[in-house]
Amino acid sequence: MTACSRLRLAALAALLAAAPAAFAATAVDVGTPLPRFALLKESTHHYLRFMQAGESSVPADIWTRTVRFEQGAVRLTQRWDSAGPASTRVQESWFDKDTLRPRSHQRVSERDGKKTVEGFLFAPDKISGMPELADNTQKDLAMASPEPTFNFEADLETLQTLPLAAGYEASINFYHPGASTPPQRYLFKVSGSATIAGPAGPVDCWVVTTDYNRPEMPVSTFWFAKGTQLMVRQEAHMPGGKKLVKALID
Repeated sequence: MTACSRLRLAALAALLAAAPAAFAATAVDVGTPLPRFALLKESTHHYLRFMQAGESSVPADIWTRTVRFEQGAVRLTQRWDSAGPASTRVQESWFDKDTLRPRSHQRVSERDGKKTVEGFLFAPDKISGMPELADNTQKDLAMASPEPTFNFEADLETLQTLPLAAGYEASINFYHPGASTPPQRYLFKVSGSATIAGPAGPVDCWVVTTDYNRPEMPVSTFWFAKGTQLMVRQEAHMPGGKKLVKALID
C-alpha cells in the first residue's frame, strides 16, 4: 500500500469515527446564551388552532403570542380566544435576555364566568407558587428540579433560538408550570426540511420532531421557517385519532 493510500484510508477512518459525534444530541442548558437569540424579535403573531379528524377540521381558538424586550428582560404574553363556548386564557412570562432563563409565569383563565389565577416563580432548584399573587390557586406549589429548567410555555421561542440544521438534535429540560410531571429532558430532532404553505406563500422550513418522552405515541411535528426560525405549523396527535394543528395566520 502506498503512502498516499494509507493517508486516504486514515482520513476516511477519521471521518467515520467523527460521524456519530456530529449527530449526538446537544444539551441545551439554562443560563447559557442561546446561539441564535438574535432571531427572537419584538413581534406579535397569531395562530389558528384546530382539530382534524379525517376530512373534518373544527376550529378551537385563536392563539396570540407577543414578544417584548422590557426592563432588560424578555416578556412573553399569550392569549387564547375560544371559537366555541366563551372562554379565554392569558399568560405572562418573564425571562432573562440571551438565555431565556425563566423568572416567573402567570396564567389567568376564564370560563363560564369563573376565573382561575395561577402564578409561579422559577429558581435553579425548584418551581414554586407565587406567594404575593392574589387568589393564586398554585401558591403552595413546590416542584423540585434536579437542574435548572426552561419554561415549557416558551418552547417555540426556545427552539427558535437554537442552531437548527440538518441532523441537529437538542436535549432540553422543560417544565410546564403547575403540572404534576416533574421537569425532565426532552429530545427535539431536525428530521429534515420541507416547503409548506404559509400566510404569505410557500415557506422553506426545518422539520423538527419530538415524542415528548412517550415513544408509544406518534411524534409531534413542527415546521420552522429557515430564515427566521419562526414556527409556521405544528401537528400533534391526540387520543381518539384526532390531530391538533397550529397554523400561523400572521
